[in-house]
Amino acid sequence: MFNPKDGLWWRDGDFDPPYTEPNGEDCYWSRGNGWVFVALARVLEILPKNDPHYKEYLQDFKTMAAALAKVQREDGFWNVSLHDPGHFGGKETSGTAMFAFGMAWGVNHGVLKGKIYRPIAVNAWNAMAKEALHPNGFLGWVQSTGKEPKEGQPLSYGKIPDFEDFGLGAFLLAGSEMYRMK
Repeated sequence: MFNPKDGLWWRDGDFDPPYTEPNGEDCYWSRGNGWVFVALARVLEILPKNDPHYKEYLQDFKTMAAALAKVQREDGFWNVSLHDPGHFGGKETSGTAMFAFGMAWGVNHGVLKGKIYRPIAVNAWNAMAKEALHPNGFLGWVQSTGKEPKEGQPLSYGKIPDFEDFGLGAFLLAGSEMYRMK
């Protein structure tokens, strides 16, 4: 499901080419790629460096980081659709939180260059803290569960999604890694 050309993951076989977004680009979803990015960081953290797959996973992580850096919005968020900002575009907190965690983790563990990736992580964190976090801890802009980006649309600051707390969990995970950022 990994497309090395774009450095991102398709959701499943239903979204491999020839399926495309309305703008003709391949379909990559923010949160789905977020799960992979977090998983790669967590695996790299516990996998011995002499494991036969360590270098492969590290390269995938770095490739994803570079691809994600290219599609971050100016406001710090990532869209639901990473390659079609017009297709359910707009802020999406769960993917953004996972990407912020991964970027911060990579900087903190010396596998991503701080000069490049620290500002990306900080921009994402500041965006979420300023534009998604409610005073009571509720998070806005979290996409509901579902098979397609259309599930739970439109997103908003005040919309209560149908989810299993993964948005808040990802936000807390990002916050913990941002706190550790050197």
